[in-house]
Amino acid sequence: MADTERNLHEGHRERLRQRFLGGGLEGFDDHTALELLLCFAIPRRDVNIIAHRLMDTFGSLHAVLNAPVEELIKVEGIGAGAAALIALVPQIARRGALSLSEAKKHPKLTSSKIAGRFILPYFSGERTEVVYLMTLDNKCRLINCRKISEGELNYANISTRKVVEAAIRDNATSVILAHNHTSGAPLPSQCDIQATEQLQSSLSSVGISLLDHIVVADDDFVSVADAYTTDNDS
Repeated sequence: MADTERNLHEGHRERLRQRFLGGGLEGFDDHTALELLLCFAIPRRDVNIIAHRLMDTFGSLHAVLNAPVEELIKVEGIGAGAAALIALVPQIARRGALSLSEAKKHPKLTSSKIAGRFILPYFSGERTEVVYLMTLDNKCRLINCRKISEGELNYANISTRKVVEAAIRDNATSVILAHNHTSGAPLPSQCDIQATEQLQSSLSSVGISLLDHIVVADDDFVSVADAYTTDNDS
């Protein structure tokens, strides 16, 4: 009986693999895609049931892939190896996206949309709030992109001096700030707008322009500059 059940599982796993090899994830729903992933970490068990447990626990494929390892291993059937593989997926995707971005040596960040698309991969897989600074030359070409803060986002703890010193060190003409919201929509808060104004004033005093402040959430972003302009026009 055990051998028959094992053969059924192996047959199902092989069909999933062949289906993927034949057409990628096209036609897979989120649960089945997760089931396929688990096949590579959990041998000889019914990963269909385990995939359902994960989806039921976290609510979505995105939430599963971005769940902390310590939470993943609380789900029945998920061991350290499977949890590590799940956690690896968004990190590998992020590394690949960053590699592609870095291959485009000095992109011109001439609009909020271009800057947002450029910085978005840097936040992929981040579970805490982080802040990035992009320094630009006089043709809006990227000089450097660096993380300047991580953890609980509190603008009182973000050193304006650090931002100004980094911009001066890079001989930047202008800068763009970006930070993420770990939950909810990427809508600039009043705090975001106030912080933007304060930083803009500090940079202006040394002849450097703050072009924008990008707010990121999940796979979306909003420009504080655009939102602020819209609010002032309305």
